[in-house]
Amino acid sequence: MNNSRNAFTMMELIFVIVVIGILSAVALPKFTATRDDAIISKTRTTVASVRTVLTTEKQKRILRGEFADMNKTFIGDDSTSVFTNLLEYPQKKCPTTTSKDCWNVAGTNAVPIYTYVEPSGTKVEFNLTNNRLLCSKNCKNFQF
Repeated sequence: MNNSRNAFTMMELIFVIVVIGILSAVALPKFTATRDDAIISKTRTTVASVRTVLTTEKQKRILRGEFADMNKTFIGDDSTSVFTNLLEYPQKKCPTTTSKDCWNVAGTNAVPIYTYVEPSGTKVEFNLTNNRLLCSKNCKNFQF
């Protein structure tokens, strides 16, 4: 007698679907958290790059005998980007108030305030003080 089967049973298919569902329910949140961590790491690198450029420019100005503070115009700010005069790849501005992973600029030309909106929605504020970009609010992810 030949008991060969040509297809899966309904129970086998349901079992496989349930296992795939459980695996995806466990894995998806971990991938989301990893993505957010990567975005914050990218932004930390951007902040470090801005700080490096500001330090270099400050040293150049001291050597030339110029001691005036840098301002928002020097850093660069246009309708869609921030840090346009400092970075080769400027950072995007927030197009709406609910946007995430983007920057806002406020304050005056002499004392600008740069706000980064994290993927979680937390707003991290940076001030340009004495030619240094310093975190002033919600700095948990930017203490380096």
